[in-house]
Amino acid sequence: MTRILVVDDEADLCEILSFNLESEGFETQRAFSAEEALALFDNGLHFDLILLDVMMDAMSGFDLAKHLRSIGNQIPIIFLTAKSSEVDMLDGFDCGADDYITKPFSFPTILARIKAVLKRTGDSNASNDETLRYSGLEVNIPRKSVSVDRAPVMLTKKEFLILSLLMQHRNVHFSRQQIIDRVWDDDIYVNERSVDVHIARLRKKIGSYGDMIVNHSGFGYVFATE
Repeated sequence: MTRILVVDDEADLCEILSFNLESEGFETQRAFSAEEALALFDNGLHFDLILLDVMMDAMSGFDLAKHLRSIGNQIPIIFLTAKSSEVDMLDGFDCGADDYITKPFSFPTILARIKAVLKRTGDSNASNDETLRYSGLEVNIPRKSVSVDRAPVMLTKKEFLILSLLMQHRNVHFSRQQIIDRVWDDDIYVNERSVDVHIARLRKKIGSYGDMIVNHSGFGYVFATE
């Protein structure tokens, strides 16, 4: 069952969202501050998606999202917020958001956007219990995290998706365009050079395992174990 974490300092809103989500077959957990949500992650709880308010006391939703991304957690995040300017929205996506919904909103809209994000990021019916391993390199699909020799590695969402793709299909070549089609699904223009840049950064971050990602001219990139 898909588990959704609802984070908002408005208890009534949390209650309403949780009730409606559970009526649709989701499992929910509520947190009334970013700090409370962070404690749940620190305690090892797993969620498939987080609905996150922005304006909260102490730690904001933006700060929580930045922290999760900085430690390599790639859980899908949808901001639910009254901050409706274009600058605010861009800030949200810069923090690693997968979607941004402004208040007031309707539940059918939220439900549709949740389903769209889950579909893009590997929906709830996919193999969410899968962990990809190669020697000391581990990609935890449900937690959206990566570690090298048990040390966490901070990847961006695109880097995580590229690594997951290549490790799921070891010794299979992917052209730059195939990687763009699999990883960039948000209707923005991406040139093939962007793939090279992301993979160069990814190689550095995973240390010696970066040598496993090979570019064969005319064929594309591959996580080569043979």
